[in-house]
Amino acid sequence: MPEAWLPLTGVRVVDFSMFVPGPFCSAILADLGAEVIKVEPPRGDPGRSYVPVQFASENRNKRSIAIDLKHPASARIVEELVKRSQVVIEGFRPGVAQRLGIDFASLRKVKPSLVYCSISGYGQTGPWRERPGHDVNYVAAAGGLAFPGQWLTAPARSSLPIADMAGGGFAAIAILAALREGKGAYLDLSLFEAAFFLCAMRHSLDRDVDPRAHLFPVNDVFECADGARLTLGILEEHFWQNFVRLVPELADERFSSDAKRRANGDALSAILAQVMRGKTAKAWIELLEANDVPVDLCVTPGEAARHPQLIERKSVERGYAKFPVWANGARAGEIRSGPPRLGEHSREILVELGFDDGQIADFVKEKSVVC
Repeated sequence: MPEAWLPLTGVRVVDFSMFVPGPFCSAILADLGAEVIKVEPPRGDPGRSYVPVQFASENRNKRSIAIDLKHPASARIVEELVKRSQVVIEGFRPGVAQRLGIDFASLRKVKPSLVYCSISGYGQTGPWRERPGHDVNYVAAAGGLAFPGQWLTAPARSSLPIADMAGGGFAAIAILAALREGKGAYLDLSLFEAAFFLCAMRHSLDRDVDPRAHLFPVNDVFECADGARLTLGILEEHFWQNFVRLVPELADERFSSDAKRRANGDALSAILAQVMRGKTAKAWIELLEANDVPVDLCVTPGEAARHPQLIERKSVERGYAKFPVWANGARAGEIRSGPPRLGEHSREILVELGFDDGQIADFVKEKSVVC
């Protein structure tokens, strides 16, 4: 088996961010080989207690150093970290990084070629720059909760933090582009704009767009006789014909073309809901798979991890989902370690930065570092 594809080996990232967006970004970089040093306050990233399972997933492959950035002595540690790094990520509200002395203007004096990425709710400029918010706010303001996700249901939020994770993904792309350019860069990423980008790509900027333009009544989620939920992915005509052969009551002139199925979507959805409740999920899956109709069971990630397809493609390692790409016949990324304990690597990192035992003891005594 070829060795894992780790193209970012040799890149060091200092990540001052917390919660989801920044850590998600640096998790991608870490999976692909970058060395990520997670800089946490003495009390730790609040994400450790807010959503512990996501914290664990997004902070694998990282080392943790706990520093009180408000303490004057922290400046020496930050300077040495930045000198030895190529990338800095921060996720504070605009102005906070500057007050802490870790803003781009300050750190590029230490490392002129630095790629520095600020991730914030609404961006570093504009009338909303200091507005508080979280993922659901950004998604709503961007247009992501205006339209439904199913034919007969009202708009609802996803279980996924769309803006946070998309923003983290876009940040990773921008960081890699800046590294490729090789000049150093200041990147200002807005989570609101990340959500807006997705919404505009999906729904356009037409104010009069059909709110169901992205929906199809036979491309939806349905409950079965046993209470399990199945997804049908019927878009193309040949899949519809395959399905109708199994469910002849749908051979109705009202549903004889895609346009008619959409025009009569309310009636079709109601009939489909009744039809799908007629069999168990297991029975439907066996029948539909045998007749080339796209179908899948709604499961949890833990259940999905046991699927032969993900097992065959080595999508899970050490209890974590891996970066979802193969490169040149090798799986991209690897899971080298789980999430670090708060300050687990403080002493180790300080030694690497050139501080001796006496200096480290002073840092700990004055509470600028937690070891």
